[in-house]
Amino acid sequence: MSTAKTRHHHGDLKRALIQAGIDLLEEGGLDALTLRKCAARAGVSHAAPAHHFAGLPGLITAISAEGFDRFSKYMTDAIEAGEQTDRERLRSICRGYLQFGLSHSGLLKVMFGEHGLGVHAPRDGRDEAEAYLILRGVCAPFVPEGEDPHIVEAQVWSLIHGFTLLYIGGEFGCTSMPIEDSPFEAVMALVDRIGTQANT
Repeated sequence: MSTAKTRHHHGDLKRALIQAGIDLLEEGGLDALTLRKCAARAGVSHAAPAHHFAGLPGLITAISAEGFDRFSKYMTDAIEAGEQTDRERLRSICRGYLQFGLSHSGLLKVMFGEHGLGVHAPRDGRDEAEAYLILRGVCAPFVPEGEDPHIVEAQVWSLIHGFTLLYIGGEFGCTSMPIEDSPFEAVMALVDRIGTQANT
């Protein structure tokens, strides 16, 4: 047996297959993702994924969970690295969201796109819920008394998610445009106007 096919012991093979799947998604989108290609990328036999996943839907579910874990970490890391005022925490989560999109554009598109991972595999929602609770936490100080918090959350989410997809899609002329030369600060100015009637 080749060295490539023996480099993964049982404990890390599942993670290696998930990473291989993410790499394929990043390179070619959902159409590029197959169990056979994942096995080849991970350097194992094509039958190996069957020991860890219930077919392709099971692999997609695992990739989705990993994607949301990474997404949550990008946002929390950005919050922790920034200033700890309510307004700056809100700005920081937007920066973390955008950075995740820049680093994992293929994964972001299948997580949230029209033909996202949810179309192909049912999930219990815990992974998405954790990411959403991070957003909810930084939005909470800007929810006016008596108002539905989903209104503020939807405003922030729509602004940063829409901008991120437009940016990585090259709609501002160049996908490698430095953030400081993009309309990001203009979008942040709109975020700054959200909930201005609340105490900050």
